Amino acid sequence: MMAYYGLIWIVSVLNLTWCILQAWQCTPTKEFSWNLLSLCTKSGMLFLEVSLISFLLQGNQAGDLEALTRTFVVSGVIVAVDVLLKAVYVFGFGVPMFLDGVGPSNHVKWGLWIVHKLLLAAVYVLILFMYHSKWREMLPAQPAFRNYICVMFSINALSLFSCLLMENGAGFGYWLLSLVTLCYHSLYLPFLYITFLADFFREEDMRLENVYYSEMKDAGFFDADWD
Repeated sequence: MMAYYGLIWIVSVLNLTWCILQAWQCTPTKEFSWNLLSLCTKSGMLFLEVSLISFLLQGNQAGDLEALTRTFVVSGVIVAVDVLLKAVYVFGFGVPMFLDGVGPSNHVKWGLWIVHKLLLAAVYVLILFMYHSKWREMLPAQPAFRNYICVMFSINALSLFSCLLMENGAGFGYWLLSLVTLCYHSLYLPFLYITFLADFFREEDMRLENVYYSEMKDAGFFDADWD
């Protein structure tokens, strides 16, 4: 769990740095640094997103700690493949995937983002379908998890729609994509904490308190209270 907490802090710092250094993408000498920073930031946030999806799909078959531990392998493999493909296209073929100034003429860039957003939206649609099917008992019953899936599907659907607009030369897609990207980078981590991590941390603290109480009781710390 310490590794997961550390990852959240690293992604938070990367995301804050990404928001502050937006001017780098307009500076030709900083293009490589901006691409590297964007790749690390988006990959870190994707890891958090995929890890939570993996946790949801495990349903009630495992405890919280066991389920979260299992997600590292699945999420790591998926994000590693995503990072490798993006790195090849950005640094190998020179596709400006992380430069907002690129217009709709770059069909390769928008085609890649369309595939990326389409896959994520499809996963969220699948989970929403499971909530309304006979497999709904496999998923957590908390309304917060269902709300999270609905919100993330909406974000990815809007991103997909804006990329399709850009692919077809509609300038409105650029403004829509910029708005969705701003909301995603500024609100996703707080939304993730409120929806999932706050309750998990609270339950973990209660579990540790019970463990400490049991150990202190076994050691005789409370014997005087009975006397």
